Amino acid sequence: MPDTADRRACHSPTIGDIEEMANEVLRDLRESPFSQVVDQLLIRVVDFCDEEIEAEMGLESPYELLGLYSGVSMDKQSLFDMRTEPDMVFLYRRPILDYWCETGEDLRHVVRHVLIHEIGHHLGFSDEDMEAIENS
Repeated sequence: MPDTADRRACHSPTIGDIEEMANEVLRDLRESPFSQVVDQLLIRVVDFCDEEIEAEMGLESPYELLGLYSGVSMDKQSLFDMRTEPDMVFLYRRPILDYWCETGEDLRHVVRHVLIHEIGHHLGFSDEDMEAIENS
């Protein structure tokens, strides 16, 4: 039987582990241009996107999607709109872990990258804006 260190090395990060990393990233983002929305955004970690999202986005595999912003981006919101759903960012654990294994990048860096990218969609940021924030 492997010792405790070996079992930890073989441990695949759980949904809770990814949630913890995402919450750490959110704490860091309170000092960034994202600070205005960090506290109002729900983060949800699940293994994969649902079949409806997969079909809607034309994905060949659910592994193609690491994260998704769900809601109305701030640049399209109106004070007169009645909101029935909260703004959410979904992080898809299994595709994130697959990407992590394929690239060898630090897992916290991958989670941070996906989270910043999806929050950027909420704010209406361009990919260049998000890259600049991520590199800061």
